[in-house]
Amino acid sequence: MYRVASRSTTHAIPSQGLRFLIHAAAMLTLALPLASRAADKPFLPPPAAAVSTVPVNGDVNPYGTAFAALSSQDRDDRDSLQNSVLQPGDLLVSNFNNALNLQGTGTTIVRVDAHGNQSLFFQGSVQYAGLSAALGVLNDGTVLVGNLKTTDGTSNTATAGALQIVSNTGQLLNVIANSAIDGPWGMAINEGDRTVEAYISNVLNGTIARLLLEHNASGLRLERATVIATDLNHRPDPAALELGPSGLLYSPWNDTLYFASSSDNAIYKIEHASTVGADEAVPTLFIQDLTHLHGPIDLAFAPDGHLLVANSDGSNADPNQPSEIVEYTAGGTFVAQFSVDANNGGAFGIATQRAGVITRLAAVDDNMNKVTIFSEVGR
Repeated sequence: MYRVASRSTTHAIPSQGLRFLIHAAAMLTLALPLASRAADKPFLPPPAAAVSTVPVNGDVNPYGTAFAALSSQDRDDRDSLQNSVLQPGDLLVSNFNNALNLQGTGTTIVRVDAHGNQSLFFQGSVQYAGLSAALGVLNDGTVLVGNLKTTDGTSNTATAGALQIVSNTGQLLNVIANSAIDGPWGMAINEGDRTVEAYISNVLNGTIARLLLEHNASGLRLERATVIATDLNHRPDPAALELGPSGLLYSPWNDTLYFASSSDNAIYKIEHASTVGADEAVPTLFIQDLTHLHGPIDLAFAPDGHLLVANSDGSNADPNQPSEIVEYTAGGTFVAQFSVDANNGGAFGIATQRAGVITRLAAVDDNMNKVTIFSEVGR
């Protein structure tokens, strides 16, 4: 979200509450024998290994993160992944800026494999530049990514954008443009057998939309678009480009959609998210914490149901709490926090994935154009 400056790398140590066990070979965690530990025992780990997110064309400012599914019960999904570039457990990261560091001009998604190797997964066109944190991966490896394009790196030229559908080999399948898509900033996915619900936060008009997508020969087609939240706080910002509804997180257990608001430092929730209409949805304040929330921009679940929040520092910035990832209980009580960068504006996309007793957390640092994988055992 911020322009990149040359800075030395400082590795922060997570506090006891978050308890992420970090190791240097983070991308190999699924193959390493790791001992479990007591849930309340602190661990002071060494610095984690990090992977650059800069592809061959020089795009910078990583925004979205998403893990490819580890496995699928669906035979069609398994067959599709056999010839796929994207493999189970791979991490994808979308880039928002181009090599000139102009916001809203990046066109690439990079892939980080199980060995920590980074490669170009998708090269988009300038027409759909500004790949945002609206990034998700389906069970068969199909990738959904939203964009918010500018021509000069400022909010003055920001345009509505669209949703690109990309195959698991990194090829563009089709583009979905609709009036319900207006500056897609975050995404959450609820995947069914033949349909997909993609929730999109729109930072340009302060809305959240539910897109019902259906599989067809060209990838996915839009069956129905429903705006389920309107009049959410949003505004342009000279440094952050745009502030407003951002990261989304869907809970299938209670059919609740959580969303971060970077403009008013709060987390909200929408109940009955899969069925509610615009005239019925009433976002409810879930967390308002001016002490620990500093432009919350993305969300993820910890394995115990705790809520993880990445702070962009786009608003309510605190130099003593830079680039924080914050942990809250399922009820919204603060637990812990740690910095991914020693300077403000580094934290953005976060994603988690559970594999047996191991949970991985991917966190980008868009000051340093890198992604780090943290791993924890047994909580």
